This record gives sequence, C-alpha cells and structure tokens, in this order.
Amino acid sequence: MEDERSVHEAFESIVGRPEAPIFLTCEHASEILPDPWLWSEDDRRLIGTHWAYDLGAREVTIELAQALNASAVLSRFTRLLIDPNRDESNPDLLRRVADGQAVELNQEVTAQERARRLEAYYRPFHAAVDRALSETAAPVLLSVHTFTPVYEGQIREVELGVLFNRELKAAHGLGEALSASFSGVAYNEPWSGLDGLIFSAEKHADKYGRCALELEIRQDRAEDPVYRAKLVNVLAEYFAG
Repeated sequence: MEDERSVHEAFESIVGRPEAPIFLTCEHASEILPDPWLWSEDDRRLIGTHWAYDLGAREVTIELAQALNASAVLSRFTRLLIDPNRDESNPDLLRRVADGQAVELNQEVTAQERARRLEAYYRPFHAAVDRALSETAAPVLLSVHTFTPVYEGQIREVELGVLFNRELKAAHGLGEALSASFSGVAYNEPWSGLDGLIFSAEKHADKYGRCALELEIRQDRAEDPVYRAKLVNVLAEYFAG
C-alpha cells in the first residue's frame, strides 16, 4: 500500500481508507525530546527505555495500518515530556520518578512550562486524533502500546494484553482471535482499562461513538520482526473479518 503521510512536530499521521475496519493510535511511539529541551546527565539513563517510549509500538502501528489501509496517528515526542495517554489532571502527566530516581526533566516544572508542553505537543496530538477519526467510519479505535518484560523486578509472563473498560464483548473477541495463534494472552494485563489506563483511546472513541480497545505487546515480542509480522497478520485477518 502507498499510504499518505504527514508529519507535524507533535505527531505523524497516516491517511488510509475511510471505510477501513479500525483506526489506530500510538501515544508512545517516539522518544524524541524536542528542542529546546535537553536530556540531563542524570536523565540519560532513560534514553532507549520503556520510560521514554514504547519500544516496537510504532513499527506495529505502521505495519498494521499498511496491512489494512487504515488511518493512524502516532506521537513524535517522548512521554517524559508530557504523556498523551494521561488526562491533563493526572499526576503522571509529567512523570517525576522513574525506577525510584527523580526525572530531572520534570522537577520544579512551572505552570508556564506545563502550559507550553500542553499547547505545543499534548493538545495538537489529541486534536490530530479527533480530526483523523472524524474522517473515518472505522467502528474500532485500537491504541497500540508495548510494555517491558521486567517491571520493578517483576518478570511478566504475559505477551499480549487486551485492555478495555466497557467493551467486554469486543475485547474478548480480539483476545480469542489472538489466543488461537499466541500464548500468554490476557485481559487488562499488565495494566487495566478499568483503572482509566486506556484514557486516550476512550477519550476519542467516546466522542465519535466508536469502540475503544488498547493492545499491549511485550516489547521483546514487538521488536522481533518475525513475531511482529505474525501478529500483524493475525490482527489484520481478524479486523478485516
């Protein structure tokens, strides 16, 4: 597929068929820390880690969008600058601690600085999702994320997590399709959509009357091209019906 792409400072978008069966978002697609911000020496430990972005999530999103000729919006800034999968009132919007150590980027952030990040990155990303979603008839908004295999010393056996809040039937349909080809499929793991952790997907899906789901992929699997190709194929077949 030859997709149409556009790039903005805060996001990149892929324009697919308006009638595609899903619409995709990827809130943690990038670890770019845009100018004029700079990584401090203490924060450089976070580069290349799940704290900065979701490793492999961008690749899954783009490959699935291509397979279904679907539209997608992906972030182009690190979640440590500001997290688009958190409500503006959420204390983790600007994460202050990672791995038990202070995130220097987010210490003593002034109200003016917070507003600057919201206006330049967070809100343009969400406006782009609204704009693109309004131009499609896709019944499902699927938000793509990945998670670290070891979190705070805990080994995660889950490979694929289907996150949902109200969409029990849709979540189980997707979960059953994945379970036919993969082991380690779980619902609302390693995080739960019941706890508000599919904020972005639900925010936009609710506005346009669509179904909100989030797919969590263990990052070692998402970064494996063979596993990723199989996953994208299974997802594409399922959503294409």
